[in-house]
Amino acid sequence: MLAIRLPEDIEERLNILAKKTGRTKTFYAREAILEYLDNLEDIFLAEKRYEDIRSGKSKPIPLKKVMREYGMED
Repeated sequence: MLAIRLPEDIEERLNILAKKTGRTKTFYAREAILEYLDNLEDIFLAEKRYEDIRSGKSKPIPLKKVMREYGMED
């Protein structure tokens, strides 16, 4: 369960969207959170990978090797 307070203008936009589409405000809030979480996870993982490469904990993989591995060569 999650309860959040939104600024009035955002709450109103959400109300209008929900009414116009026949979906619930919860549906749109959930969709927005999931989308944002996906982006945050991608950023976190990329930053972690970059730190590991810079510190020598792991090595980068050349693009040509990745493309060859997945059958994506030109």
